[in-house]
Amino acid sequence: MSRLSVQLYSVREAFAADPADTLRRLAAIGFTRVEPYGVVENVAALRTGLADNGLTAPTAHAQLIGVDQHAVFAAAAELGIEVVIDPFVQPERWRDPADIAATAAALNSAAGLAAEHGLRVGYHNHWWELESRIDGRSAFEVFADQLDPQVVLEVDTYWALAGGADVPALLRGLGERVHAIHVKDGDLATDATGQVPAGQGRVPVTEVLAAAPDALRVVEFDAYAGDLFAGIAASHAFLTGVDPIGAER
Repeated sequence: MSRLSVQLYSVREAFAADPADTLRRLAAIGFTRVEPYGVVENVAALRTGLADNGLTAPTAHAQLIGVDQHAVFAAAAELGIEVVIDPFVQPERWRDPADIAATAAALNSAAGLAAEHGLRVGYHNHWWELESRIDGRSAFEVFADQLDPQVVLEVDTYWALAGGADVPALLRGLGERVHAIHVKDGDLATDATGQVPAGQGRVPVTEVLAAAPDALRVVEFDAYAGDLFAGIAASHAFLTGVDPIGAER
């Protein structure tokens, strides 16, 4: 089965307008997996849309800190999601070791509740977790060292590179904790402009894939100047061509 997925946030406007048609178009590109966002808010659309289009959602994004986690995990379990990933903790929370430790503790606690629903939790980075340095290491690596083993990571490889990381080295260092990676490309602008299909920008995508051979590959665009479905299709074609092992798993 393909190890490719696509983050629905990429097509958030189309999904909000017509979730069924959006999922149909992604399936037509060749995706068998998607990564939803806003699990609780979108559970009704996903309940029918995934099944109708032969799609599964092994991972999903949902805020976990400071929310009703029971509702999030109940919705995720209903949809067959396996890992719920917190997508965002504010930049100012990555400068002080005490704040980093508090975030790790919060996700460790969430993991205990998630396990009661048969789920795991994870965290997705932006650039600021890599840009912030604590005693010569990135705040993201300091954070990872404090996570319970059952908490996984989804490394956004574009944002990690934008934050100054050597992304293949980062992935190798994090090892099995990397459950998934976001695959996107562009000129590394932190305002999300200039993003392009995989293989057309500054991200060393093939090296990134080789450094995380077992990770789920999740295509994402934060923004795109062209037709989003065409861009996603181009990324799918590129990844299928250069990553045959990942495409077959």
